[in-house]
Amino acid sequence: MLYRTAIESFENWKKNGGKKALLVTGARQIGKTFLIREFARKNYENFIEINFVTQSSAKQIFEGDLHADAIIQGITALTKKKVEEGKTLIFFDEIQECPNARAAIKFLVDDGRFDYVESGSLLGVQYKTVKSYPVGYEHIVQMFPMTFEEFCIACGVQKSTFELLENCYNNLKAVPEAVHGTMKQLFQTYTIVGGMPAAVQEYISSHDIAKVVEVQKDILALYRQDIAKYSDKDKEKISTIFDNIPSQLDSKNRRFKLNAIRSTARMERYEESFIWLHDAGVAIPCYNLVAPLIPLKLNEQSNLFKLYMADVGLLCASCIDNVQFSILNGDLSVNMGSILENVYAQELLSKGFEVRFMNKKIGEIDFIIQNNGKALPLEIKSGADYKKHTALNNILSVEEWNLKNALVFCAGNIEQEESVTYLPWYMIIFLKKNEIQKNTIFEVPLNGI
Repeated sequence: MLYRTAIESFENWKKNGGKKALLVTGARQIGKTFLIREFARKNYENFIEINFVTQSSAKQIFEGDLHADAIIQGITALTKKKVEEGKTLIFFDEIQECPNARAAIKFLVDDGRFDYVESGSLLGVQYKTVKSYPVGYEHIVQMFPMTFEEFCIACGVQKSTFELLENCYNNLKAVPEAVHGTMKQLFQTYTIVGGMPAAVQEYISSHDIAKVVEVQKDILALYRQDIAKYSDKDKEKISTIFDNIPSQLDSKNRRFKLNAIRSTARMERYEESFIWLHDAGVAIPCYNLVAPLIPLKLNEQSNLFKLYMADVGLLCASCIDNVQFSILNGDLSVNMGSILENVYAQELLSKGFEVRFMNKKIGEIDFIIQNNGKALPLEIKSGADYKKHTALNNILSVEEWNLKNALVFCAGNIEQEESVTYLPWYMIIFLKKNEIQKNTIFEVPLNGI
């Protein structure tokens, strides 16, 4: 079984009594259903699973009045499975196919006899079809492709190795060369295998990259089928944007340019298509900042952005050139800049960061994240000249922005020079999101009135 950190979120939900339904979202083929089944096996005596794609007749249960007793009666009649109060988990899979079931969640949660999990791959693009959105009745956990840390665990990296690396990270000590070299090789392998569980499992089983690529191409084909099936309009625009992500990332500045698709293309005509891909979980938009000032959201420039694939392995499989062979043979120059950036876009997203970059006359910074109430610039370097970073030096020198620190992820070992910390690529594992915790209780004194 492939270990996924998301199961800890499932466990925390259960510890809190399952007072809401657990809604697990994320792109197709990232392992949601498998993990929910494993969670149910370990934590419940009874488990009922209804898949609204393979069991389309189940939709009839939700066509009448949405009363808990009637719905539960319909579920037990359909599945012929035992239910016990407080010991049963009912799982609605592919719930986007049955909007009425999503609307019924609030009645089932209020009933309180059983725990409920919902899952779907395209909930973000199907929300308009839900008649009554169950606000306040769902605890949402978003899943992503397997992170580099999860990939390392699947490959057999031991807990003691992670502890050694984390100690080096926290104390800014160089990683022993033997460990450093192996971790770099694992990271390069991750850039081509990616985090789709089926692709990772194929790699663990066979170590045959050709078979891994075949798995990835099947997933890409499934994504294209989803675009054709679920996009109400602009199917051609969405498909064209999706297919153009690799070539746009391989361009000089990697920004997504509509005129590369069609000379007459305008943002206002394509905006909904970009939103669809983001909501479907298959693409990651990274917006430009006009200034690295907190809060970063207020300084976004929404008409200037990069568009990454949700999974770097799928990006490699989409490339025309045989980049997998080049990367495995140590040639990191071929498309490596865009591929490395894609890794960090998905890693940052999985850690809860919003991804943004900054392009100004003084240069371009790959990513700027908001952490601990401050802006933190990140540069991702693929070459040996990783200490050459004019744009980063320029942005750190602007007094009004008051940027104190920056990170450079590179092929080298851990070093610190003034305000710049150099970290090996694989150290992204230990970058955590730390938000300033403030006392949120505030009471207005009413003595004067």
